[in-house]
Amino acid sequence: MQYNIKIAYFAGSMKPGQDGVTRVLYKMIEYFNKNNINNIFFSPIVPEESEQPTKMFAVPAFTLPVYKDYKFAMPGMKYFEEILKNFAPDILHINSPCSLGYAAVKYGQKNNIPVVATYHTHFPSYAKYYKIKALENLGWNYLRTLYNKCDAVYVPSRPIMDELSKQGLDTIKFLPHGVDAELFNPSFKSPEWKEAIGCKGKKVILYSGRLVWEKDLRIFADTYQIIKAKRNDAVFVLAGDGPIRSELKELMPDAVFLGYQSGISLSTAYSSSDIFAFPSTTETFGNVTVEAMASGIAPVCVREGGAYGIIKEGITGLIAEPHNAESLAGKILYLLDNDDIRKNIGLNALEYSKTQTWDNIISQLLQSYNEIIDNYKKTLRYKTIKAA
Repeated sequence: MQYNIKIAYFAGSMKPGQDGVTRVLYKMIEYFNKNNINNIFFSPIVPEESEQPTKMFAVPAFTLPVYKDYKFAMPGMKYFEEILKNFAPDILHINSPCSLGYAAVKYGQKNNIPVVATYHTHFPSYAKYYKIKALENLGWNYLRTLYNKCDAVYVPSRPIMDELSKQGLDTIKFLPHGVDAELFNPSFKSPEWKEAIGCKGKKVILYSGRLVWEKDLRIFADTYQIIKAKRNDAVFVLAGDGPIRSELKELMPDAVFLGYQSGISLSTAYSSSDIFAFPSTTETFGNVTVEAMASGIAPVCVREGGAYGIIKEGITGLIAEPHNAESLAGKILYLLDNDDIRKNIGLNALEYSKTQTWDNIISQLLQSYNEIIDNYKKTLRYKTIKAA
């Protein structure tokens, strides 16, 4: 299907591979380039022009000392409105509820352009995680105000949809993320990988993602201690980097820290591991979980946040209780003790992942764009006639 559409995107970062959000956006760009769909991106962080796969513009921003990996856009439309005027988009799509996303919503309202959003990051859960109730309530009030001004808010998992609905967000639509089956699949399994990282003959329990406390990595460290006390044939491996790496090394002294991984090195880590363990309760989806499933290994997630929404208990993975190291360790130990069950779950997970192609997901998104644009034009015409 051909899409004659011009889309402007607003994102917190466009640094390649920085997080799950950027990986999603770069898969979309890949699809757009292949299908000649006109698009433009605005972000506080963009790669050098020679490395941009599509047209990107950096907006002025500042950095917080406590969160140096990200920048925060200066508020207001003035940094992008002239570029947008010349581009003449049919729809605006925000990917973060930051000041840049807020400015994009205001621009859409001012210029009669529909605005949609993707709920990538579950910010209120961060406040809940740190037990700051006032900040949690403030966060929900802000998100309701912002997202209810959008024509649609795409949410990648059913559990998060349910929570957003209870919080009064009324334009939500279910749209899961996809997975790159060419990059993540069992063919990357390497018999030499375990030996190369010092784990030859061991079962590998893999975590993939940023090393930050809000991923519930204290629970992960406690789980490590429980399993280490019970057996010596399992090794915890962490693929990722972040500000708490040195602290985690102290809590998990015998774990293997691979640092930031991408491309084939990440694919090899997934497919050559035995179990994927993900303790986070703050995900909207958990791209890493479906990446592990596409790699053919059994995932263990927790019953809070978005990651567990793609798992069928005992069939495509196991689900532990949230914030509970004993529960997470118990699920992991069950898989370590039952090789046939673990391998069968890995095969089922692989089959599920094959239904989650990016081409299918992005095609659904573009169809939704067209419906929203058509409805917006009809509503605008009606308002114009009524005013006359």
